[in-house]
Amino acid sequence: MNDDLIICRCEEITCGEIRSAIWRGAATLTGLKRRTRAGMGLCQGRTCGTLISRILSRELGRPVSSFEPDTSRPPVVPVPIRVLRGDHE
Repeated sequence: MNDDLIICRCEEITCGEIRSAIWRGAATLTGLKRRTRAGMGLCQGRTCGTLISRILSRELGRPVSSFEPDTSRPPVVPVPIRVLRGDHE
């Protein structure tokens, strides 16, 4: 896979950046996320997660199924100010 290929479109992370993070010690999906921000954009890895898992698998020589699934966050939604104030009406 070409190192210049963008894997995470939300954060504009390339294959080369992901591979570099793996070579520097990232051995989990969470580790890659922390080092590169891949999977932390608006889609929360729903677009790039499979590709990231495959790159990690290939670079470490382990099956994709051996990695813990990454935790995703729900999309950001507006919160009414009354909720923050503690109003329950």
